Amino acid sequence: MEPVRPMRIPCGENSAGFASLESGLVYAAPGGQPLPLYLLRPWDNGEKHPLVVFIQGCSWTTPNPGFQLPQLAGLARRGFAVASVVHRDCREGHPFPAFLQDVKAAIRFLRAHAAEYAIDKERVAVWGTSSGGNAALLTAMTGDWDCYRTEDWPEESDRVQAVVDCFGPTDGPELLRGMAQSGQMQQEDPRMLHLISDGRGGISPEKIRAMSPFLVAEPGQPYPPFLLLHGDADPTVPFAQSEKLYERLCAYGYNAQLVQVTGGVHEGNFWSPEILVVIEDFLRETLQRKEPGEVTL
Repeated sequence: MEPVRPMRIPCGENSAGFASLESGLVYAAPGGQPLPLYLLRPWDNGEKHPLVVFIQGCSWTTPNPGFQLPQLAGLARRGFAVASVVHRDCREGHPFPAFLQDVKAAIRFLRAHAAEYAIDKERVAVWGTSSGGNAALLTAMTGDWDCYRTEDWPEESDRVQAVVDCFGPTDGPELLRGMAQSGQMQQEDPRMLHLISDGRGGISPEKIRAMSPFLVAEPGQPYPPFLLLHGDADPTVPFAQSEKLYERLCAYGYNAQLVQVTGGVHEGNFWSPEILVVIEDFLRETLQRKEPGEVTL
């Protein structure tokens, strides 16, 4: 075979469309337990990037940070820094608010290292699925609350500028009543009760309420824009959980959107390319950089 002239491809003029993964970054170590996050970020081009902090659903146990990494990588290739966070496991003796404290600590860690990772600390969103959606909503509603602040990176804020919730529980008392009536409670791991334990062998109504975004929501607070997405055939967390929160947020005058996924269940067929486009468009709109003096209508 005679040699032929090689194909010629011009070198890239910039690094747009490429991303890297920083794995196992320890953001806190409560009680000596290292908590990692996995950071996807665009190749360095000298710009600061908006940040999305993602919490994978896990029934408040140990999130699998890699479950959605292939999808999250798309955001990173298109200009977002994305962190997938691991929080403490309620089955290992870490009741509420451990998972919420951890998510907030991760946000503060990333803000503290914003220069190192080319993050714009003024443009931060939180996104979660199922229990992670619950964590995302609570994070957005309790920005900089002292009762959830740990000693990790205390000089930084844990407030966020946008929140995305995919099929997360919002009303704990209602959800527990439904689970009891359907017999679902008997199918749950008994260690899950550690999440809402009163420390005396019973369930704490105060913790259930504090974990319920529908009940935590109040008017006149500095909440960020909300995007709620939920399948109307979800057998685990009923669609009504998102619907009632959406209606309350609207009644209180907040910027909120609800996406009903027709026939969507819990995970599985909930996901589609269209859903990812809706989420990315929302993040891009809410986290866009504002020029000095610019007013967004």
